[in-house]
Amino acid sequence: MRNLFSFTALLWVLLSAPGTAFAGINSGLFVAYQQLLDNYLTEVQSPRDGFYSAFDYEKALEDGATAGLLEQQNRALADFAPATLEGREESVAFWINTYNYFMIAQILTDRPDGRLVDSVWDYGGRFNPFVDSVFDVSRFVVGGRSYSLSEIEKDILLGDDYERRGWKDARVHFAVNCASVGCPPLRKQVYTAENLETMLAENTRMALASSRHLRVQRGGLYGTELFKWYEQDFAGAEGSVGAFIQRWAPAEVARVAATTTEMKFIDYDWSLNRPENFRSGPGSLPQ
Repeated sequence: MRNLFSFTALLWVLLSAPGTAFAGINSGLFVAYQQLLDNYLTEVQSPRDGFYSAFDYEKALEDGATAGLLEQQNRALADFAPATLEGREESVAFWINTYNYFMIAQILTDRPDGRLVDSVWDYGGRFNPFVDSVFDVSRFVVGGRSYSLSEIEKDILLGDDYERRGWKDARVHFAVNCASVGCPPLRKQVYTAENLETMLAENTRMALASSRHLRVQRGGLYGTELFKWYEQDFAGAEGSVGAFIQRWAPAEVARVAATTTEMKFIDYDWSLNRPENFRSGPGSLPQ
């Protein structure tokens, strides 16, 4: 039997959900995170904007149970040994869940002057270059080691080791969530080995069917800045950004992508992904 958890983490999992039969490591390990999603995340299918999700941080902070859920999830991850993960699906699902959980935990627990930030860049790194950004600070503990969000995303999920193994998948860019309106949507269920392929495909298709991330307007093709920042990942997956779009976007947008040589980029909306910030509609076009 694999040494999946330390005794402390295993005992917590068993006590947290008595009588529950877990389908795999991720379902069992992320019980507290799943509860946060169940309680405070809303998924919306809008005729105008497509699919998006919003996390109600205010409601979470008003709920006395939230601190306990965060503590339990932090403890479970701190006690878990990533080296015991088996195979691509289990490993990729684990690190996506870990990234997304820590991003939410960061917003809920690091509140300057006791207030929620308006944007993840309020922590520094973009407008305050003397402070590391939330993506670059190594404060998130897994298996007794501190990681940064950038390390989880760029060095593990999209890093050289996963590429050598054939595990690197550009669709991860539509699964990790940076707690911002401009990000592809956070999902209401944790990723598992069993649902990984379905959810990666679904998230990519839903994001590229949303006017927040991709649209045809003024006769041109406008896409999320993810296609600019991570062009090499998308090109590595399908040969080019355009080919990636042709594979995963709705047919009418894919047809435009097949005939255009230039894509303009939608201004990335870094506003916190709280419900009220989605009321203004999709991102603005560049001037």
